[in-house]
This record gives sequence, C-alpha cells and structure tokens, in this order.
Amino acid sequence: MEESHGLELTQMRKLVEKLGFSTEKYEDPTLMRFLLARSMDTDKASKMFVQWLKWRSSLVPNGFIAESEVPDQLEPRKVFLQGLAKTGYPVLIVQACKHYPPKDHLQFKSNYAVKGREVGNEKLIVILDFQTITYKNVDARGLITGFQFLQAYFPERLAKCYILNMPRFFVSVWRMVSRFIEKATLEKIVIVTNEDEKKTFIEEIGEEAAPVEYGGKANLRAIQDAEVPSLED
Repeated sequence: MEESHGLELTQMRKLVEKLGFSTEKYEDPTLMRFLLARSMDTDKASKMFVQWLKWRSSLVPNGFIAESEVPDQLEPRKVFLQGLAKTGYPVLIVQACKHYPPKDHLQFKSNYAVKGREVGNEKLIVILDFQTITYKNVDARGLITGFQFLQAYFPERLAKCYILNMPRFFVSVWRMVSRFIEKATLEKIVIVTNEDEKKTFIEEIGEEAAPVEYGGKANLRAIQDAEVPSLED
C-alpha cells in the first residue's frame, strides 16, 4: 500500500518538517497509519503525527513506561496478553471486574504506552470482559480515555475489539461512551450477546489464543508475565 501512496507520504514528510519536526526515524508504514486515520489528508495526518511525537516525548521520553511507574494498574492483574489469533494479531484481554476508577489519572494514562520503537503496521485484538462487574467497577471516563488515546496516539492499531458479558445496567453507560468514539473505531467493535456470536468469536480468535474461560484452550497470561521482545532501533 505504501508504494501506491508515495506522493502522499512524501508530502506528509515535508509538512511535518515545516512544523518543526522530523520523520527521519520513522518508516513509511508508521506514517501510513496516520494517513489512513485521517482519510489520506496529508495536512491533518501531519498535524496528528506531530501531536503524537509531542505526546511520546512528554509521557514516554525513554520510549516505554517502566512497570514501576504504573504499579496500581498492574497489581490487580486485570490485563492479559495472549498468543496470536488466527489473523496473526496478538490478543489483549481486560477483565473489567478487577478495575476501579483510578485516583491517579496520569498513571492510568501512562498505562497505555507501549514498550519499544514504533515499527508501523502492528495491530492488536482487544477483548473487554465485563463479567461480574458491579457499579464500583464502572469507569466511563476510563473507557472514553482509552478509546480516545487509541484513536489519537495509536491510529490503525486496533484490528478488532470484542466486548463480552455486558450487563444490562451497563448498556446506557456504553451508549454514552460510544458517542465519544470515532465511527471508524466503532465499526471494529463487536458486542457478543449470545451463544452463536460467542461461537463465532472463538472461531475468529482461534482456540489456541482464546482462554479456557472463554471456550478456548489457552491459559490467561498477565501482561507483566508475558515476554515481549524489544523492538530494535
């Protein structure tokens, strides 16, 4: 795809330079994510890329967030990183019943930073599991923040998002949250509501990546226990 959009990529690099920043360290696949997120509008994509550079520089100056900086987010062991789905994308699971609205919102936001340098075309499948959640677990602000961060700083990273076990009382919360989510992101979200949809979900993820708790064969693996190779410069 990058080869067929060489003109837009060149224009974007020049526009970023005019804004006082450099794209030298970033390859075409990374820039393409921003172009795709802004419907190939080079001006909007350039500004979005610069905002991303500023965010990375201020929040993750070392290129990643150390576990010691987000202890409150890791301690509950609510986030799990599984193997690869049938599509070849890693599967990230969040168990909402272990989440509580944070007092330290900066630490909560920092939890979204990823280790390693951006390569460009990596994607991720996310599973949000609302099983056994109560009103104490409801964090509309956190959900909105999560999706807005995904859209602003990790464009074109989400391959698909499955929402499991959504209780009735949460439906109105989700309707409110969804108003803050861009259409392109909403189209990637699937709310699993019955056994047939759950069967389709397992088939799409694959039994090897889906945990036993969801009908697969894999064991849940907390993200802090997962071995993720560092990306080379």
